[in-house]
Amino acid sequence: MMDKPSLQEILTSVREFIELRAVPGLTGHAAFHARVAGNALAIAERELSLGARADAAERGRLIALLNEDGSLSALNARLCAAIADRTIGLETPGLAEHLRLTTLDKIAIDQPAYSGARRARELHEGG
Repeated sequence: MMDKPSLQEILTSVREFIELRAVPGLTGHAAFHARVAGNALAIAERELSLGARADAAERGRLIALLNEDGSLSALNARLCAAIADRTIGLETPGLAEHLRLTTLDKIAIDQPAYSGARRARELHEGG
């Protein structure tokens, strides 16, 4: 029996084809656009592998911070409203940590090689 490839495997295969086969044979705008496509596929790969955990962690922090339940988007809208009406601010216990961790998770998906974020993650993890 032949199992179908996972979405992760498909994305990885296409990205590797672009990076290893297509880009070396291209020049100019075509090479640039191929590199952009490869980067977009790498982001999609990381979203698949890291996104659910990051979303669950963010939602958990929001539930604790706001003392209410809801979807991630609803909780984020509630947090934005609370910040806008000044019922929550950086002096609120947990807010700064939530913002920092949420940002680090988003950067880990979008730009994992960003040196400042990598160092901030190491500091948070005790390294």
